[in-house]
Order: sequence, then structure tokens, then C-alpha cells
Amino acid sequence: MPVKVGVIGVGYLGKHHARIYSEIEGAELVAVADPSREAVSAVAGAYGCKFYTDYRDIIGLCDALSIVTPTTTHYAIAMECLKAGKDLLIEKPVTADISEAQAVVAEAARQNLVLQVGHLERYNPGIAAAAGIITVPSFIESERLSPFMGRADDVDVTIDLMIHDIDIVLSLVNARLTDIRAAGESIITDKIDVARAWLEFDNGCKALVTASRAATDKVRTLKVSQKDSYVTIDYQKQEVTHYVKSGKTLSSVHIRPENREPLKEELKDFILCVQTRQRPRVSGVEGMNALDVALRITEIVKAGFQVCC
Repeated sequence: MPVKVGVIGVGYLGKHHARIYSEIEGAELVAVADPSREAVSAVAGAYGCKFYTDYRDIIGLCDALSIVTPTTTHYAIAMECLKAGKDLLIEKPVTADISEAQAVVAEAARQNLVLQVGHLERYNPGIAAAAGIITVPSFIESERLSPFMGRADDVDVTIDLMIHDIDIVLSLVNARLTDIRAAGESIITDKIDVARAWLEFDNGCKALVTASRAATDKVRTLKVSQKDSYVTIDYQKQEVTHYVKSGKTLSSVHIRPENREPLKEELKDFILCVQTRQRPRVSGVEGMNALDVALRITEIVKAGFQVCC
């Protein structure tokens, strides 16, 4: 039997959740909810499901739900869904603060429910292709730059953009974070628009993570150094280049995996986890860990600390 799924919130990203659920095998999109009747009725009409302006009305209709609403609403909606026994995918960040995240993770565990957090880059084909190449990173550098799009201007860039790369770094290093130094500034909004963080881990690995929503061009790259090799990932092109040291020279291999839509891969994985009761690739715990580091960076930036040179 297909998983009966619903989407709460049909803004820019939520409508894509609805589209993909209507397409993928193993899922049946039964309902969508959003306070905007115009928006929710349009999505429901496009994908042939019921619609409601109150999210509470769709909980009982579904086995699983995507929560794609403003971050400040995640906790209340998630707790209500979990207490009703529903598996959840919550778009990143999992909640607005760590105490809320802890409560959501604990409730999902108590009821043995699937809790996945929407860190999309984990499903980028470039990351998947590099997984077998990256073994023990010694230095990681990421850049996530974007022109101002007029969205998410109510949150800091550390939460809006940088958190993606924080999650990737934490998954690659798999060691205890021992030090954070960071700097940033507001340029367009009254929030942090540009930030850079220096992370150090107890296994010796270091990472430099940069995010901006005040750039002229869109850049999404990850560079990983390790013994005798160097890996670069272009998230936009979904390509990997592997440089290997041979004596005093470097040879390179370009890897171009099959182009796939990361969001579709993520939602397919969520449905599979619901069906098989597997732990998601990015569970509530990983989502909480990424949020914790992003919030700590935010605090350091706002306190006026300087990045290490």
C-alpha cells in the first residue's frame, strides 16, 4: 500500500514537495494545507488532492507529512503531528532552537516514528559520487554564495544557507567539534547576510565555511583535502574532480554522475524509511547537531568575534 502523505505549507519549496509526492512510486499525495486559500487550492488542483487552510485538518488523513512552513512554527506543528503518531520530514532547520529540537527528537524516539530533516545537499549526486573518495579529510573549504533573492530575510544567513554546509562537514569529519571562530556582517537586511566560520575538530581536521546572500554570482562548492588527494565538488553542476598526488605531480579524474533532482531523491528516501522503518540519512539528531553549530556561529558573529586568518 502506498504511504498516504500530506504537505503542510505550500510556499516556494512546499509546492515542490507536493509535486514530487504526486509523482513518486510508493507515495499517495492525499492533502495539502496552507493558510493561503488561493495558494493551497492551486496546488491541490494541480496535483489532484484535498486542501485545507488549517494544517490540523490533514493530520488524520495521512500516514506521513512534510512540514514546509516558517521555522518558528516547526516545533508546534511537529509535536502535534508526532503525538498523533505520524512520521515526519521537517524542512531545515529542524526547529528554531535546540530545546525545541531536543523535544521533537525525544517525542519521535518515544513513539518510534521516522523523523527526517530536509538537508537537501546530502542527496546531491556530487556528494554521493564523492562519498567513496573522501576518507579522512584534513581540511574542508565550502562556499555557498548567492545574490539576494528577497526571501528568508527574517533569518540569518547562517541558518538559511550555511547550515547546509555545516551538516555536510559534520557528516564527512565524524569527530568532535572543539573550536569555532567566526565573523560576519549585515549588508542588505538587519540579519547576518555574510558569514565565515572556522571549525576545528579533535581529530585534527579543520574547515572554513563561507556563506553569503549578497554576492553577485551563485556559487556552491566544496573542497576537501586529505592525504595524497584533493576533491572538489560543484553542487550546481553535480560534478566531482578528484586530484591524486603521484610523486610531485597531480593527476585528475572528472566524475559526472547521473543528473538527478536532489529533492526528489530526498523525498523518495523519506518514503522508503517510512515503509521500512529505517533511520533516515539525516535524522532529527543530525538536524539538531547542524542547528546547534549554526546557532553557535550566529552567536559568535553577533558578539563580534573575528575569523582566524
